[in-house]
Amino acid sequence: MNVMAEVRAESLVSRAQRVAAVAAQHAEAVDREGRFPREAVDAMIAERLLGIQVPAVHGGEGATFSEIAELCSILSQACASSSMIFAMHHIKLSSLVEHGLESAWLTAFMQRVASEQLLLGSATTEGGIGGNLRNSICAIEIENGVCRLEKDATVISYGDYADAILITSRAHKDAAPSDQVMTVFLKDQYTLERTHVWDTLGMRGTCSDGFLFKGEAPAEQVFPKPFAEIAAQSMLAASHLLWSGVWYGIAADAVIKSQNFIRAAARKSPGQTPPGAIHLANIANQLQMVKSNIVAGLKTYEDAKRDEEKLSSMAFAVAMNNIKICSSEMILPIINGAMLICGIMGYKNGTPFSLGRNLRDAHSAQLMISNDRILGNTSSMLLVHRQDTSLLG
Repeated sequence: MNVMAEVRAESLVSRAQRVAAVAAQHAEAVDREGRFPREAVDAMIAERLLGIQVPAVHGGEGATFSEIAELCSILSQACASSSMIFAMHHIKLSSLVEHGLESAWLTAFMQRVASEQLLLGSATTEGGIGGNLRNSICAIEIENGVCRLEKDATVISYGDYADAILITSRAHKDAAPSDQVMTVFLKDQYTLERTHVWDTLGMRGTCSDGFLFKGEAPAEQVFPKPFAEIAAQSMLAASHLLWSGVWYGIAADAVIKSQNFIRAAARKSPGQTPPGAIHLANIANQLQMVKSNIVAGLKTYEDAKRDEEKLSSMAFAVAMNNIKICSSEMILPIINGAMLICGIMGYKNGTPFSLGRNLRDAHSAQLMISNDRILGNTSSMLLVHRQDTSLLG
């Protein structure tokens, strides 16, 4: 990393840490009330973190996925809901950055995201298909340069609070369910009628209610590239990697709390090793495994971005799927281990060692996208794809 890159990375981390300090002040209230973390998102806007992925030539900072994942981790150690909103925004922004330059409107909109710090929401799920984002029932209608869409979106990420929503649909009324496009609709181009309330176990502040979406916009706001290519080449990798950054931060926070608990116990009994110390060593080891998994995945993605064929390969898809499975399944044992270390002080709310929110937020990891669905997709690919056993990638 050159000197200028180090300065930028330090700047990004410092800015994220200031946002995390704000998020931490309101995290308990956000979780308890199930409300949008307005203060944290406003801090992201003030620190101009919503446009960092946009290339510098278009008004952003050209931040890499590794840098963005690090910021996700920093934010989730303070408030996982705030971090997930940040991650989801950048997952949607990755579609613009990687696939929007073919369109003058999408390029101009990407520039607006950077200059105006617009928050991007996501609507890929739909009533009748569950969480299978690679199928749609609704179809976009395009006539006389105008596109219209109505979608029963069972979940729209922070839908009430987004400045624009990137939404999937069939390409036309006669298209197959998997023949999809993605369209950008600005806030004044759609209406939302709430159909489901986001009252959940964890990630409560993401406020991802269900809505009946009705939108009308110029047809140039439809991505020219099929959604199948967008999903394979950027969106799924972005989701698995940035979500993993969020989950790593949740687990890291639990390990830090348990470490502080052990240190406090050691100060009370000098010369004696606290009984939970060996468990701390174990979960620290598990956390390092999660970190190594994510770092390897980020490197794989950054390398693959230079080769479109590699981005669309089964090997790449299997690798990204494995990153997500590993990250999402390993964080719960880590947090459970931290709970055993902290005991009743971790079980109780309102202590410096409380782990209830960490545990509840972490349970979302195996459900976004369902691990069973991902394992099913991976198993199908492994029927024809030769397993890579090289340590060199």
